[in-house]
Amino acid sequence: MDMGFFEYIEERADKMDTFLCIGLDPAFSNSEIEKRGSLECAACALEQNLRIIEGTASYALAFKPNIAFYEAMGNAGMSALYKTLAQIPEEIPIIIDAKRGDIANTAEAYARAIFGELKADAVTLNPYLGLDTLEPFLRWSDRGIFVLCRTSNPGAGFLQDITVNKSPLYSMVAQKCSDLSVDVGLVVAGNDLEALQKVRKVAPSAWFLSPGIGAQGGRADLAFAAGARSDGKGILVAAARSISEAQRPDDAALELRDVLRRARDAFLFKAAVKTAKPSKKAEDEVASLKREFVDVLLSTECFRLGEFVLKSGKKSPFYIDLRNLISDPEAMRIAGRAYAHLASSCDFDIIGGIPSAGLPLATVASLELGKPMIWPRMPAKDHGTGKRIEGRYAKGDRVLLLDDLITTGASKIEAKDILKSEGLEVRDLVVLIERGSEGRVDMEREGVRLHAFMHVNELFEALKENGRISEAQYSDLVDFGKTI
Repeated sequence: MDMGFFEYIEERADKMDTFLCIGLDPAFSNSEIEKRGSLECAACALEQNLRIIEGTASYALAFKPNIAFYEAMGNAGMSALYKTLAQIPEEIPIIIDAKRGDIANTAEAYARAIFGELKADAVTLNPYLGLDTLEPFLRWSDRGIFVLCRTSNPGAGFLQDITVNKSPLYSMVAQKCSDLSVDVGLVVAGNDLEALQKVRKVAPSAWFLSPGIGAQGGRADLAFAAGARSDGKGILVAAARSISEAQRPDDAALELRDVLRRARDAFLFKAAVKTAKPSKKAEDEVASLKREFVDVLLSTECFRLGEFVLKSGKKSPFYIDLRNLISDPEAMRIAGRAYAHLASSCDFDIIGGIPSAGLPLATVASLELGKPMIWPRMPAKDHGTGKRIEGRYAKGDRVLLLDDLITTGASKIEAKDILKSEGLEVRDLVVLIERGSEGRVDMEREGVRLHAFMHVNELFEALKENGRISEAQYSDLVDFGKTI
Protein backbone atom coordinates (compact mmCIF):
# COMPACT_ATOMS: atom_id res chain seq x y z
CA MET A 1 0.00 0.00 0.00
CA ASP A 2 1.66 3.25 -1.17
CA MET A 3 -0.45 5.49 1.05
CA GLY A 4 -1.86 5.60 4.56
CA PHE A 5 -4.56 3.08 5.46
CA PHE A 6 -7.42 5.54 5.82
CA GLU A 7 -6.39 7.43 2.70
CA TYR A 8 -6.56 4.13 0.83
CA ILE A 9 -9.92 3.20 2.40
CA GLU A 10 -11.29 6.56 1.28
CA GLU A 11 -10.05 6.02 -2.27
CA ARG A 12 -11.37 2.46 -2.43
CA ALA A 13 -14.79 3.48 -1.07
CA ASP A 14 -15.08 6.01 -3.88
CA LYS A 15 -13.89 3.57 -6.53
CA MET A 16 -16.00 0.56 -5.48
CA ASP A 17 -18.96 2.52 -4.08
CA THR A 18 -19.20 0.28 -1.03
CA PHE A 19 -19.02 0.67 2.76
CA LEU A 20 -19.37 -3.00 3.64
CA CYS A 21 -16.81 -4.72 5.88
CA ILE A 22 -17.21 -8.50 5.81
CA GLY A 23 -16.28 -10.52 8.87
CA LEU A 24 -14.51 -13.87 8.50
CA ASP A 25 -15.37 -15.39 11.87
CA PRO A 26 -15.51 -19.23 11.97
CA ALA A 27 -16.99 -19.50 15.47
CA PHE A 28 -16.69 -23.13 16.54
CA SER A 29 -17.65 -23.82 20.16
CA ASN A 30 -15.24 -25.51 22.56
CA SER A 31 -17.32 -28.67 22.45
CA GLU A 32 -17.25 -28.72 18.63
CA ILE A 33 -13.47 -28.35 18.56
CA GLU A 34 -13.05 -31.09 21.18
CA LYS A 35 -15.42 -33.42 19.33
CA ARG A 36 -14.22 -32.86 15.77
CA GLY A 37 -10.65 -31.86 16.44
CA SER A 38 -8.77 -28.71 15.50
CA LEU A 39 -7.68 -30.01 12.10
CA GLU A 40 -11.20 -30.75 10.89
CA CYS A 41 -12.63 -27.49 12.25
CA ALA A 42 -9.81 -25.48 10.71
CA ALA A 43 -10.36 -27.17 7.36
CA CYS A 44 -14.07 -26.30 7.52
CA ALA A 45 -13.21 -22.73 8.48
CA LEU A 46 -10.88 -22.36 5.52
CA GLU A 47 -13.42 -23.83 3.11
CA GLN A 48 -16.12 -21.45 4.35
CA ASN A 49 -13.81 -18.44 4.22
CA LEU A 50 -12.75 -19.15 0.64
CA ARG A 51 -16.40 -19.49 -0.38
CA ILE A 52 -17.22 -16.15 1.23
CA ILE A 53 -14.21 -14.37 -0.26
CA GLU A 54 -14.88 -15.69 -3.75
CA GLY A 55 -18.54 -14.70 -3.65
CA THR A 56 -18.30 -11.33 -1.92
CA ALA A 57 -14.95 -9.76 -2.84
CA SER A 58 -16.51 -7.37 -5.35
CA TYR A 59 -18.84 -5.98 -2.65
CA ALA A 60 -16.32 -5.64 0.20
CA LEU A 61 -14.56 -2.46 1.21
CA ALA A 62 -12.55 -4.62 3.64
CA PHE A 63 -12.42 -8.09 5.17
CA LYS A 64 -12.19 -8.49 8.96
CA PRO A 65 -11.10 -11.83 10.46
CA ASN A 66 -11.47 -12.13 14.25
CA ILE A 67 -8.18 -13.70 15.29
CA ALA A 68 -9.59 -15.37 18.43
CA PHE A 69 -11.55 -17.92 16.42
CA TYR A 70 -8.37 -19.04 14.68
CA GLU A 71 -6.24 -19.04 17.83
CA ALA A 72 -8.85 -21.30 19.46
CA MET A 73 -7.98 -24.00 16.91
CA GLY A 74 -4.26 -23.86 17.66
CA ASN A 75 -1.68 -24.29 14.91
CA ALA A 76 -4.30 -25.61 12.50
CA GLY A 77 -6.43 -22.53 13.06
CA MET A 78 -3.56 -20.11 12.53
CA SER A 79 -2.58 -22.00 9.40
CA ALA A 80 -6.16 -21.57 8.16
CA LEU A 81 -5.92 -17.85 8.90
CA TYR A 82 -2.69 -17.47 6.90
CA LYS A 83 -4.22 -19.36 3.98
CA THR A 84 -7.38 -17.24 4.21
CA LEU A 85 -5.41 -13.99 4.12
CA ALA A 86 -3.44 -15.23 1.12
CA GLN A 87 -6.68 -15.66 -0.85
CA ILE A 88 -7.98 -12.14 -0.22
CA PRO A 89 -7.34 -10.02 -3.33
CA GLU A 90 -4.39 -7.71 -2.77
CA GLU A 91 -6.44 -4.57 -3.33
CA ILE A 92 -8.89 -5.37 -0.50
CA PRO A 93 -7.71 -4.15 2.93
CA ILE A 94 -7.52 -6.63 5.80
CA ILE A 95 -8.52 -5.59 9.32
CA ILE A 96 -7.52 -8.05 12.04
CA ASP A 97 -10.04 -7.91 14.86
CA ALA A 98 -7.68 -8.64 17.76
CA LYS A 99 -8.56 -6.02 20.41
CA ARG A 100 -4.97 -6.06 21.64
CA GLY A 101 -4.23 -3.88 24.67
CA ASP A 102 -0.78 -4.16 26.24
CA ILE A 103 2.33 -2.01 26.66
CA ALA A 104 6.04 -1.76 25.99
CA ASN A 105 7.75 -4.72 24.32
CA THR A 106 4.53 -6.76 24.51
CA ALA A 107 2.70 -4.16 22.43
CA GLU A 108 5.68 -4.04 20.06
CA ALA A 109 5.42 -7.81 19.66
CA TYR A 110 1.70 -7.64 18.98
CA ALA A 111 2.27 -4.95 16.34
CA ARG A 112 4.96 -7.07 14.71
CA ALA A 113 2.68 -10.13 14.73
CA ILE A 114 -0.29 -8.31 13.20
CA PHE A 115 1.43 -6.01 10.74
CA GLY A 116 4.71 -7.82 10.13
CA GLU A 117 3.73 -11.49 10.10
CA LEU A 118 0.05 -11.44 9.13
CA LYS A 119 0.60 -8.43 6.82
CA ALA A 120 -2.69 -6.91 7.98
CA ASP A 121 -3.55 -3.36 6.98
CA ALA A 122 -5.33 -2.43 10.21
CA VAL A 123 -6.14 -3.81 13.66
CA THR A 124 -8.60 -3.23 16.50
CA LEU A 125 -7.05 -2.15 19.81
CA ASN A 126 -8.20 -1.72 23.41
CA PRO A 127 -7.07 1.76 24.56
CA TYR A 128 -7.49 1.18 28.30
CA LEU A 129 -3.72 1.20 28.93
CA GLY A 130 -3.33 4.46 27.04
CA LEU A 131 -0.74 5.67 24.55
CA ASP A 132 1.69 2.89 25.46
CA THR A 133 -0.72 0.51 23.74
CA LEU A 134 -1.33 2.62 20.64
CA GLU A 135 2.06 4.07 19.77
CA PRO A 136 3.82 0.80 18.77
CA PHE A 137 1.09 0.26 16.17
CA LEU A 138 1.07 3.87 15.00
CA ARG A 139 4.77 3.60 14.20
CA TRP A 140 3.74 1.43 11.23
CA SER A 141 2.95 4.55 9.24
CA ASP A 142 1.13 2.89 6.34
CA ARG A 143 -1.25 0.93 8.62
CA GLY A 144 -4.34 1.89 10.58
CA ILE A 145 -5.80 1.20 14.00
CA PHE A 146 -9.41 1.12 15.17
CA VAL A 147 -9.69 1.91 18.87
CA LEU A 148 -12.51 0.36 20.89
CA CYS A 149 -14.89 3.18 21.76
CA ARG A 150 -18.49 1.98 22.05
CA THR A 151 -18.82 -1.77 21.59
CA SER A 152 -21.83 -3.80 20.48
CA ASN A 153 -22.10 -6.23 23.42
CA PRO A 154 -25.03 -5.96 25.88
CA GLY A 155 -22.82 -5.29 28.91
CA ALA A 156 -20.77 -2.53 27.27
CA GLY A 157 -22.36 0.21 29.34
CA PHE A 158 -20.90 -1.14 32.61
CA LEU A 159 -17.75 0.89 31.94
CA GLN A 160 -18.38 2.74 28.70
CA ASP A 161 -21.39 4.68 30.00
CA ILE A 162 -19.60 6.04 33.08
CA THR A 163 -20.06 9.81 33.12
CA VAL A 164 -16.89 11.89 32.76
CA ASN A 165 -17.28 15.69 32.65
CA LYS A 166 -21.00 15.29 31.83
CA SER A 167 -20.25 12.97 28.88
CA PRO A 168 -20.16 9.17 28.67
CA LEU A 169 -16.68 7.68 28.89
CA TYR A 170 -16.90 6.34 25.32
CA SER A 171 -17.40 9.87 24.04
CA MET A 172 -14.25 11.05 25.83
CA VAL A 173 -12.31 8.07 24.42
CA ALA A 174 -13.49 9.02 20.93
CA GLN A 175 -12.42 12.62 21.29
CA LYS A 176 -9.00 11.84 22.77
CA CYS A 177 -8.12 9.08 20.32
CA SER A 178 -9.38 10.74 17.15
CA ASP A 179 -7.26 13.81 17.97
CA LEU A 180 -4.09 11.67 18.04
CA SER A 181 -3.58 10.90 14.36
CA VAL A 182 -5.27 10.56 11.00
CA ASP A 183 -4.38 6.87 11.27
CA VAL A 184 -6.78 6.30 14.18
CA GLY A 185 -10.31 5.06 13.58
CA LEU A 186 -12.96 4.18 16.15
CA VAL A 187 -14.98 1.03 16.82
CA VAL A 188 -18.53 2.29 17.38
CA ALA A 189 -21.40 -0.20 17.65
CA GLY A 190 -23.71 -0.34 14.67
CA ASN A 191 -26.55 -1.41 16.95
CA ASP A 192 -26.33 1.73 19.11
CA LEU A 193 -27.61 4.66 17.06
CA GLU A 194 -27.39 7.14 19.92
CA ALA A 195 -23.71 6.32 20.44
CA LEU A 196 -22.99 6.64 16.72
CA GLN A 197 -24.50 10.12 16.70
CA LYS A 198 -22.71 11.23 19.87
CA VAL A 199 -19.34 9.96 18.74
CA ARG A 200 -19.72 11.53 15.31
CA LYS A 201 -20.22 14.92 16.98
CA VAL A 202 -16.90 14.71 18.84
CA ALA A 203 -15.02 12.92 16.04
CA PRO A 204 -16.38 14.49 12.85
CA SER A 205 -13.55 13.28 10.59
CA ALA A 206 -12.76 9.81 11.94
CA TRP A 207 -13.53 6.54 10.20
CA PHE A 208 -15.82 4.25 12.21
CA LEU A 209 -15.78 0.46 12.22
CA SER A 210 -19.34 -0.47 13.18
CA PRO A 211 -20.12 -4.10 14.07
CA GLY A 212 -23.37 -5.40 15.54
CA ILE A 213 -25.32 -5.58 12.27
CA GLY A 214 -27.80 -8.40 11.72
CA ALA A 215 -27.42 -11.07 14.40
CA GLN A 216 -26.81 -8.46 17.12
CA GLY A 217 -29.85 -6.42 16.16
CA GLY A 218 -28.31 -3.55 14.21
CA ARG A 219 -29.62 -2.33 10.85
CA ALA A 220 -27.08 -1.36 8.23
CA ASP A 221 -29.07 1.59 6.85
CA LEU A 222 -29.80 3.10 10.26
CA ALA A 223 -26.19 2.64 11.38
CA PHE A 224 -24.99 4.42 8.26
CA ALA A 225 -27.43 7.30 8.71
CA ALA A 226 -26.40 7.76 12.35
CA GLY A 227 -22.65 7.38 11.91
CA ALA A 228 -21.68 8.72 8.50
CA ARG A 229 -19.57 11.85 8.18
CA SER A 230 -21.07 14.97 6.67
CA ASP A 231 -19.64 13.94 3.28
CA GLY A 232 -21.55 10.63 3.35
CA LYS A 233 -18.44 8.54 4.03
CA GLY A 234 -16.40 7.60 7.10
CA ILE A 235 -18.10 4.40 8.23
CA LEU A 236 -17.30 0.73 7.64
CA VAL A 237 -20.46 -1.21 8.45
CA ALA A 238 -19.36 -4.69 9.53
CA ALA A 239 -21.41 -7.85 9.04
CA ALA A 240 -20.30 -11.42 9.66
CA ARG A 241 -22.97 -13.98 10.58
CA SER A 242 -25.66 -12.38 8.41
CA ILE A 243 -23.40 -13.16 5.44
CA SER A 244 -21.63 -16.37 6.47
CA GLU A 245 -24.84 -18.07 7.60
CA ALA A 246 -26.82 -17.04 4.52
CA GLN A 247 -27.66 -19.73 1.99
CA ARG A 248 -25.92 -17.58 -0.60
CA PRO A 249 -23.32 -15.29 1.01
CA ASP A 250 -22.85 -13.46 -2.29
CA ASP A 251 -26.51 -12.46 -2.42
CA ALA A 252 -26.48 -11.41 1.24
CA ALA A 253 -23.40 -9.24 0.70
CA LEU A 254 -24.84 -7.70 -2.46
CA GLU A 255 -28.05 -6.82 -0.64
CA LEU A 256 -26.14 -5.20 2.24
CA ARG A 257 -23.92 -3.26 -0.14
CA ASP A 258 -26.98 -1.93 -1.95
CA VAL A 259 -28.74 -1.09 1.33
CA LEU A 260 -25.69 0.98 2.29
CA ARG A 261 -25.60 2.69 -1.10
CA ARG A 262 -29.23 3.71 -0.74
CA ALA A 263 -28.60 4.84 2.83
CA ARG A 264 -25.72 6.99 1.58
CA ASP A 265 -27.87 8.50 -1.18
CA ALA A 266 -30.67 9.27 1.27
CA PHE A 267 -28.18 10.74 3.76
CA LEU A 268 -26.70 13.11 1.18
CA PHE A 269 -30.13 14.04 -0.17
CA LYS A 270 -31.38 14.89 3.30
CA ALA A 271 -28.23 16.89 4.04
CA ALA A 272 -28.65 18.87 0.83
CA VAL A 273 -32.27 19.66 1.64
CA LYS A 274 -31.36 20.66 5.19
CA THR A 275 -28.58 23.03 4.15
CA ALA A 276 -30.53 24.57 1.28
CA LYS A 277 -32.00 27.77 2.70
CA PRO A 278 -35.54 28.25 1.41
CA SER A 279 -36.15 31.50 -0.39
CA LYS A 280 -38.46 34.12 1.07
CA LYS A 281 -40.82 33.39 -1.80
CA ALA A 282 -40.87 29.66 -0.98
CA GLU A 283 -41.52 30.37 2.70
CA ASP A 284 -44.37 32.71 1.79
CA GLU A 285 -45.87 30.08 -0.53
CA VAL A 286 -45.88 27.45 2.23
CA ALA A 287 -47.43 29.90 4.70
CA SER A 288 -50.11 30.75 2.13
CA LEU A 289 -50.77 27.06 1.47
CA LYS A 290 -51.22 26.45 5.19
CA ARG A 291 -53.78 29.25 5.38
CA GLU A 292 -55.67 27.71 2.45
CA PHE A 293 -55.51 24.32 4.15
CA VAL A 294 -56.98 25.69 7.38
CA ASP A 295 -59.79 27.33 5.40
CA VAL A 296 -60.77 24.09 3.65
CA LEU A 297 -60.61 22.15 6.92
CA LEU A 298 -63.31 24.47 8.21
CA SER A 299 -65.37 24.73 5.02
CA THR A 300 -65.52 20.94 4.59
CA GLU A 301 -66.12 20.41 8.33
CA CYS A 302 -63.02 18.24 8.54
CA PHE A 303 -62.32 20.16 11.72
CA ARG A 304 -65.12 20.89 14.15
CA LEU A 305 -65.39 22.42 17.60
CA GLY A 306 -67.82 21.17 20.23
CA GLU A 307 -67.98 18.15 22.51
CA PHE A 308 -67.20 14.79 20.97
CA VAL A 309 -66.77 11.33 22.45
CA LEU A 310 -63.68 9.66 21.04
CA LYS A 311 -63.16 5.95 20.45
CA SER A 312 -61.20 5.82 23.69
CA GLY A 313 -64.20 7.16 25.59
CA LYS A 314 -62.57 10.53 26.22
CA LYS A 315 -64.55 13.72 25.64
CA SER A 316 -62.78 16.00 23.18
CA PRO A 317 -63.40 19.74 22.50
CA PHE A 318 -62.56 19.21 18.83
CA TYR A 319 -62.91 16.56 16.16
CA ILE A 320 -60.86 15.94 13.01
CA ASP A 321 -62.09 13.78 10.12
CA LEU A 322 -60.14 14.39 6.93
CA ARG A 323 -62.25 11.97 4.90
CA ASN A 324 -64.54 14.89 4.05
CA LEU A 325 -61.79 16.34 1.86
CA ILE A 326 -62.72 13.96 -0.97
CA SER A 327 -66.05 15.76 -1.46
CA ASP A 328 -64.36 19.03 -2.42
CA PRO A 329 -62.13 19.06 -5.53
CA GLU A 330 -60.41 22.28 -4.47
CA ALA A 331 -59.69 20.82 -1.03
CA MET A 332 -58.12 17.79 -2.71
CA ARG A 333 -55.95 20.01 -4.90
CA ILE A 334 -54.72 21.83 -1.80
CA ALA A 335 -54.02 18.50 -0.10
CA GLY A 336 -52.05 17.36 -3.15
CA ARG A 337 -49.89 20.48 -3.01
CA ALA A 338 -49.34 19.98 0.72
CA TYR A 339 -48.13 16.42 0.16
CA ALA A 340 -45.90 17.60 -2.70
CA HIS A 341 -44.27 20.08 -0.34
CA LEU A 342 -43.58 17.34 2.22
CA ALA A 343 -42.32 14.94 -0.44
CA SER A 344 -39.73 17.45 -1.66
CA SER A 345 -37.53 16.54 1.32
CA CYS A 346 -37.90 12.77 0.82
CA ASP A 347 -36.08 10.34 -1.47
CA PHE A 348 -38.52 7.76 -2.88
CA ASP A 349 -39.64 5.84 -5.94
CA ILE A 350 -43.30 5.18 -5.25
CA ILE A 351 -46.16 6.37 -3.00
CA GLY A 352 -47.78 3.92 -0.60
CA GLY A 353 -51.26 4.96 0.53
CA ILE A 354 -52.58 3.56 3.81
CA PRO A 355 -56.17 2.27 3.70
CA SER A 356 -58.66 3.62 3.87
CA ALA A 357 -58.52 7.36 4.48
CA GLY A 358 -55.08 7.60 2.90
CA LEU A 359 -56.03 6.07 -0.45
CA PRO A 360 -57.79 9.01 -2.15
CA LEU A 361 -55.18 11.35 -0.72
CA ALA A 362 -52.37 9.16 -2.04
CA THR A 363 -54.08 9.26 -5.44
CA VAL A 364 -54.13 13.05 -5.55
CA ALA A 365 -50.52 13.16 -4.32
CA SER A 366 -49.55 10.69 -7.06
CA LEU A 367 -51.11 12.96 -9.69
CA GLU A 368 -49.51 16.08 -8.21
CA LEU A 369 -46.04 14.50 -8.03
CA GLY A 370 -46.21 12.34 -11.14
CA LYS A 371 -45.18 9.32 -9.07
CA PRO A 372 -46.71 5.81 -9.16
CA MET A 373 -48.84 4.58 -6.28
CA ILE A 374 -49.41 1.29 -4.49
CA TRP A 375 -51.26 0.30 -1.35
CA PRO A 376 -50.96 -2.53 1.18
CA ARG A 377 -53.99 -4.71 1.86
CA MET A 378 -54.90 -4.47 5.54
CA PRO A 379 -55.66 -7.25 6.20
CA ALA A 380 -54.39 -9.26 3.24
CA LYS A 381 -57.12 -10.82 1.12
CA ASP A 382 -57.63 -14.57 1.48
CA HIS A 383 -58.98 -15.16 -2.03
CA GLY A 384 -57.86 -14.72 -5.62
CA THR A 385 -54.09 -14.20 -5.86
CA GLY A 386 -53.87 -13.46 -2.13
CA LYS A 387 -51.42 -10.66 -2.82
CA ARG A 388 -50.61 -8.26 -0.02
CA ILE A 389 -49.96 -5.17 -2.15
CA GLU A 390 -52.07 -3.64 -4.90
CA GLY A 391 -50.30 -1.94 -7.78
CA ARG A 392 -47.04 -2.51 -9.62
CA TYR A 393 -43.68 -2.28 -7.89
CA ALA A 394 -40.18 -3.75 -7.92
CA LYS A 395 -38.23 -5.25 -5.05
CA GLY A 396 -36.02 -2.57 -3.51
CA ASP A 397 -38.34 0.33 -4.41
CA ARG A 398 -38.33 3.11 -1.83
CA VAL A 399 -41.88 3.79 -0.66
CA LEU A 400 -43.14 7.12 0.63
CA LEU A 401 -45.80 6.06 3.12
CA LEU A 402 -48.82 8.39 3.11
CA ASP A 403 -51.82 8.83 5.39
CA ASP A 404 -54.23 11.57 6.36
CA LEU A 405 -53.10 12.13 9.94
CA ILE A 406 -51.25 10.48 12.81
CA THR A 407 -51.98 10.07 16.50
CA THR A 408 -50.22 6.76 17.14
CA GLY A 409 -48.09 4.76 14.76
CA ALA A 410 -50.05 1.48 14.95
CA SER A 411 -51.66 1.40 11.49
CA LYS A 412 -48.61 3.00 9.88
CA ILE A 413 -46.31 0.35 11.30
CA GLU A 414 -48.67 -2.39 10.12
CA ALA A 415 -48.57 -0.93 6.60
CA LYS A 416 -44.79 -0.55 6.72
CA ASP A 417 -44.34 -4.17 7.80
CA ILE A 418 -46.48 -5.42 4.90
CA LEU A 419 -44.49 -3.37 2.40
CA LYS A 420 -41.15 -4.47 3.84
CA SER A 421 -42.22 -8.12 3.78
CA GLU A 422 -42.48 -7.80 0.00
CA GLY A 423 -38.96 -6.39 -0.36
CA LEU A 424 -39.82 -2.68 -0.34
CA GLU A 425 -38.07 0.03 1.70
CA VAL A 426 -39.93 2.53 3.85
CA ARG A 427 -37.97 5.49 5.18
CA ASP A 428 -40.49 8.32 5.30
CA LEU A 429 -44.13 8.91 6.24
CA VAL A 430 -46.08 12.01 5.20
CA VAL A 431 -49.33 13.14 6.81
CA LEU A 432 -51.40 16.30 6.68
CA ILE A 433 -51.95 16.62 10.44
CA GLU A 434 -50.01 15.37 13.46
CA ARG A 435 -51.81 15.02 16.80
CA GLY A 436 -49.76 14.77 19.99
CA SER A 437 -46.26 13.28 19.98
CA GLU A 438 -46.80 9.53 20.38
CA GLY A 439 -47.01 8.89 16.65
CA ARG A 440 -43.68 10.57 15.96
CA VAL A 441 -41.99 8.56 18.71
CA ASP A 442 -43.54 5.35 17.35
CA MET A 443 -42.25 6.00 13.84
CA GLU A 444 -38.76 7.05 14.94
CA ARG A 445 -38.54 3.80 16.89
CA GLU A 446 -39.26 1.99 13.62
CA GLY A 447 -36.62 3.95 11.74
CA VAL A 448 -39.20 5.94 9.74
CA ARG A 449 -39.04 9.75 9.50
CA LEU A 450 -42.36 11.53 10.02
CA HIS A 451 -43.16 14.63 7.95
CA ALA A 452 -46.35 16.46 8.95
CA PHE A 453 -47.71 19.42 7.00
CA MET A 454 -49.22 20.84 10.16
CA HIS A 455 -49.26 19.94 13.84
CA VAL A 456 -52.66 20.29 15.45
CA ASN A 457 -51.22 23.04 17.66
CA GLU A 458 -50.43 25.06 14.51
CA LEU A 459 -54.07 24.69 13.54
CA PHE A 460 -55.18 26.00 16.94
CA GLU A 461 -52.77 28.92 16.59
CA ALA A 462 -54.15 29.78 13.14
CA LEU A 463 -57.73 29.68 14.43
CA LYS A 464 -56.82 32.04 17.27
CA GLU A 465 -55.03 34.45 14.94
CA ASN A 466 -57.96 34.70 12.52
CA GLY A 467 -60.46 35.20 15.35
CA ARG A 468 -62.23 31.84 15.02
CA ILE A 469 -61.53 30.95 18.66
CA SER A 470 -60.84 32.94 21.83
CA GLU A 471 -57.68 32.87 23.91
CA ALA A 472 -59.48 30.71 26.48
CA GLN A 473 -60.64 28.24 23.83
CA TYR A 474 -57.12 28.12 22.44
CA SER A 475 -55.72 27.23 25.87
CA ASP A 476 -58.35 24.51 26.34
CA LEU A 477 -57.58 22.99 22.95
CA VAL A 478 -53.82 23.00 23.55
CA ASP A 479 -54.25 21.53 27.03
CA PHE A 480 -56.44 18.74 25.69
CA GLY A 481 -53.97 18.11 22.88
CA LYS A 482 -51.31 17.35 25.49
CA THR A 483 -53.42 14.46 26.78
CA ILE A 484 -53.65 12.71 23.40
